Amino acid sequence: MDYKGLEKTVRGFANHNRIQILELLYRRPNLSLIEISGILKLNFKTAGSHMNRLVNSNIVEKENDGMYVRHKLTSKGKSILLFLRTTE
Repeated sequence: MDYKGLEKTVRGFANHNRIQILELLYRRPNLSLIEISGILKLNFKTAGSHMNRLVNSNIVEKENDGMYVRHKLTSKGKSILLFLRTTE
């Protein structure tokens, strides 16, 4: 088992704002950072910082779409969200 890799993943989603981002992207994939920050009422730079953590942990993936970068959950991100729902 890759304990350091697991720690990196857990740290990637261990924040209430990042969990909200996961929920939002599950319901509405392919949102831009501007849309995410607006919907969740997060400061744009704060949302960007959270998104970087999620992307670096391979929980969210980015895709260029013209002037925008779209975000969606990876399969790992979907699994994490399902796990979090079972812990409620």
